[in-house]
Amino acid sequence: MENNQTIIEKILNSNGKIFTVTFIKKDGSLRELNGRLGVIKHLKGGVSTLDPDKYITVFDMQSKAYRAVNKFTIQSVKGL
Repeated sequence: MENNQTIIEKILNSNGKIFTVTFIKKDGSLRELNGRLGVIKHLKGGVSTLDPDKYITVFDMQSKAYRAVNKFTIQSVKGL
């Protein structure tokens, strides 16, 4: 099994490729998200208030919305 830092580096270096990430949500439930980084088409303006040391902003391909993934609760990543 890959360690958390290796998984985070894979996601951050995905260069727009679609991937599936499994992580634990804030409420404690497990979530699988099919998404990608670098999507700017749906941005509304403004500045992200998320802590970049704790969260990765991923564009969810199913719901067409941005999601915050906690770096420390990522369980696995597929497709990278």
